[in-house]
Amino acid sequence: MLQIRSLVTGIPGEGGRLRISLDEVATPSPGPSDVLVRVEATPINPSDNGLLLASAAVAEAVVEGAALCAPISAAALAGMTARLDQPMPVGNEACGVVVGAGESAAAQALIGKTVAVLGGAMYAQYRVVPAAACLLLPDGTEPADGASCFVNPLTALGMVETMQREGHTALVHTAAASNLGQMLNRICMKDGVELVNIVRRPEQAELLRSQGATHVCDSSLPSFRDDLTQALIVTGATIAFDATGGGSLASQILASMETALNAGAAQYNRYGSTTHKQVYLYGNLDRGPTQLDRTFGMAWGVGGWLLTYFMAQIGQDGADRLRARVVDELTTTFASHYTDEISLAEILDPAVAQSYAKHATGQKFLIRPQR
Repeated sequence: MLQIRSLVTGIPGEGGRLRISLDEVATPSPGPSDVLVRVEATPINPSDNGLLLASAAVAEAVVEGAALCAPISAAALAGMTARLDQPMPVGNEACGVVVGAGESAAAQALIGKTVAVLGGAMYAQYRVVPAAACLLLPDGTEPADGASCFVNPLTALGMVETMQREGHTALVHTAAASNLGQMLNRICMKDGVELVNIVRRPEQAELLRSQGATHVCDSSLPSFRDDLTQALIVTGATIAFDATGGGSLASQILASMETALNAGAAQYNRYGSTTHKQVYLYGNLDRGPTQLDRTFGMAWGVGGWLLTYFMAQIGQDGADRLRARVVDELTTTFASHYTDEISLAEILDPAVAQSYAKHATGQKFLIRPQR
């Protein structure tokens, strides 16, 4: 079978090189409780690009032999010494058909079924996973509809659940016109949760408004801070999930939250509002430093948020509850839309790589491994 692998080589302190290859490897055999899935569709998520592209300068990518190669700066390589010289399979999630199974009853029951799977190494024609890790989809489900059952849906649901578990009543989301952002908007409308959407362009704001979003703030406008503060006054949002990571956006959100809280304060407090304000960085669209201009009092926090950590916190029962909702609303609340479909071989095309590396809002790639 064919499988995409990402290899980083180099010398710490001097820089390195990325090599993405399409390798022919043995088709794996399922163990007693495993199934063999013929992978029909698998998305390129930002988290996949982190492993696939390894912070390489994709704009300088070239084809060498049968591989796509690009330079990696010394600064970027410093955080990847543990993966040097290891060809790594890529791809977090996928949808496919079970074509083989071990002897356990649970595995045998999935033969011929369409399933969604999460577990890495999905940019391949076949993948062996435990039967218990499969999300059984309704008969007739299109692979494209089931390919993104895990990362975006569970992330969006996890944001709302984190908000509730930490005692907040409304939330803020950046890069809100993305597939994930549109999904979160649908969840919040369905569940009656106030959501403040931050976008970067007028057309993105119009897209979300056309889908029913009430509070949309365009960071490209001179009125952005005032618009954001007003939306926070109306909604009372005190928790945000920021996909950009770097730059000053997290700081601006915290400052606007503080201003909104103080707008209704009965008296002055030199330490600022006593209401805790939280920004979670869950993405890295801006790879620069996170800049904090501390004009938002003393009750605040900035931290990281990762889906795998959140799923571990809620346990198996919580995970099963969220997964069941995804299946029930697969083609409505949790529908994903793809602008491009490519084969495994096309991953190695420099022009295609430069496109899927952009993380452009509204653009999402789906890989069809069987092409």
